[in-house]
Amino acid sequence: MHVTGTAPLPAPAPSESLAAPAGDPQGTPGSRHARRFGLPVATALVMGNIIGGGIFLLPASIAPYGTVSLVAFGVLTIGAIALALTFGKLAARDPRTGGPYVYARGAFGDFAGFLAAWSYWITTWVSNAALAVAAVGYLDVLIPVSGHRWTACLAALAIQWLPALANFAGTRYVGAVQLVSTVLKFVPLLLVAVGGLFFFDPSRLGPFNSSGHGAIGAVSASAALLLFSYLGVESAAVSAGEVKNARRNVGRATVIGTAGAALVYLLGTLSVFGTVAHHRLVNSTAPFSDAVNAMFGGSWGGWAVALAALVSMIGCLNGWTLLSAQTPYAAARDGLFPAAFTRRRRGVPTVGVAVTVVLASLLTAYNYLSGSGKVFEVLVLVTTFTATVPYLLATAAQLFHLVSGRADSVDRGRLVRDAVVTSVAAAFSIWLMAGAGYAAVYQGALFLFAGVLVYAVMTARRARGTAAEPATAAAPGTD
Repeated sequence: MHVTGTAPLPAPAPSESLAAPAGDPQGTPGSRHARRFGLPVATALVMGNIIGGGIFLLPASIAPYGTVSLVAFGVLTIGAIALALTFGKLAARDPRTGGPYVYARGAFGDFAGFLAAWSYWITTWVSNAALAVAAVGYLDVLIPVSGHRWTACLAALAIQWLPALANFAGTRYVGAVQLVSTVLKFVPLLLVAVGGLFFFDPSRLGPFNSSGHGAIGAVSASAALLLFSYLGVESAAVSAGEVKNARRNVGRATVIGTAGAALVYLLGTLSVFGTVAHHRLVNSTAPFSDAVNAMFGGSWGGWAVALAALVSMIGCLNGWTLLSAQTPYAAARDGLFPAAFTRRRRGVPTVGVAVTVVLASLLTAYNYLSGSGKVFEVLVLVTTFTATVPYLLATAAQLFHLVSGRADSVDRGRLVRDAVVTSVAAAFSIWLMAGAGYAAVYQGALFLFAGVLVYAVMTARRARGTAAEPATAAAPGTD
């Protein structure tokens, strides 16, 4: 259902998604600091944002459920691929920067678009703070920094601001950092994922189901831990305006990146299961380190994995920092976020990056200086709900286009296939939301309702500006 008075957005001309805002010459594609992402960088953006530092603890987290958790991985992968295909279809229809925001607003009007933008923006800056705090734990293995609260806080802030500086330098540097960090973090991951298969011992796998529940209950319980491993699948769609040939490459990058991340997840977890004895794995605090030590001997695995995890999380922060500015930028161009968010330099919405990194820094400092991480942990849990709101709105937008039957929006020859894929993606989005838990859904809803007040103010300001234009045009002496 459309918001009253709001018409759906038409698909832009191919050149529209490539146009820089007026007055932003350094944001044009011709700038040597602003470079559009090709398929490899767009794919690296998706893979790098999906795979953060959590993978290095993931095998130990799901080990108590037994190898039945691998079945849950397979089910979730199907859902994630369906969501990736849905984003590809939506981006082919409307390849502008903003991703779910653009799709929701185009199908349902301003209010739905604002909710997508608002919830996604909250997700990015809170998640960035969480990533930085988690990265300090890995840094501490290499350089002791956690012994003093101020030292740890400064280290977390530095980990946030380094990727932000890369973003301020322009999309050319964002893409370079993302590509390099993705390659560097996949070297040790693939070492375990592929090399571990040569050291695989089935006797170390443990029981198929050690959860104490039925198979279906064990799959659901382990899936709850794995659900959020695929957050970030929308990365290329959100930055579609910076991707070369976005109508084609966004979909390809999203599917390839999601499938690549899923392959690393599955192979890496299977290899750790087969190289570390089950009774040790369930109590492990560094499963990939234990796997490397079991494969090659020695005790250097902890240092190597800590370094890989740190590179992984910095690369993830680099990509999420860009995404944190792209959605507010798209919403601001439509008058749904403050106009300052439209300012771009060297292809990057610099105000959005600055506001996001400042908010994340304040949250990080509060986490360390308050002496209690309880509020911080609650906020992080809330983001698991707010991240899925744009997913559900995007899949609903695709269903809208399919059911409406408009010839310009639907390929009738593929209608049934697209409907099945979109339905699976919608079910996956709802599953993600349910997996966040009752508390997170309740608190996340409060964040969304707070956004309603912001929407009221922005809509009123835009209406006042629209009403003032005819009066200005009719004033004597203004021609």
